[in-house]
Amino acid sequence: MTTPFAVRKIGHAVIFVSDIERSKRFYTDVLGFQISDIYDGSMMPGGMVFLRCNGDHHCLALVGDKGDSNGKSLHHLAFELASLDEVFRARDHLKAHGTKITFEGRRRAGCQVAVEFLDPDGHHLELYWGVDQIGSDDRARPAEEWRQTMSLEDAVRIAPPGQDTTLHDSELKRRVDGA
Repeated sequence: MTTPFAVRKIGHAVIFVSDIERSKRFYTDVLGFQISDIYDGSMMPGGMVFLRCNGDHHCLALVGDKGDSNGKSLHHLAFELASLDEVFRARDHLKAHGTKITFEGRRRAGCQVAVEFLDPDGHHLELYWGVDQIGSDDRARPAEEWRQTMSLEDAVRIAPPGQDTTLHDSELKRRVDGA
């Protein structure tokens, strides 16, 4: 069986940590990761730190465990797709296979367009496209440019500055324009 999309790489992992400040110091001071963004407890219970080791906005994120981890250390794994069209096809494919989708649209920091879902064992997974890249100026996109949405269709219509959300498949374009 073929899928209408292809995973290009493991994009990022998000893990629960017992002490977010201690873990932030470990990953930056000991392993040399750089911080792209930080959410305080009002944006994510326990706080969240986005870390990078390459040009992607984040390859690892830390979530302070405030009792919501259910004893798990993994928050979620994310897999990068090659195009925005593939994210739409992935969503349709997952729905057709009865997969429980937990989110679709665009999150804040990183601004990637994604569909998030559960695997058969309840692991949270993400298929995404368009994560922000950190340039030679070493700066992440400012928070006022984030455009969180709650659907893939709105992610196309409400893009952050500089993100090209042009769909190339004419059928997908018609579906978004007609939604």
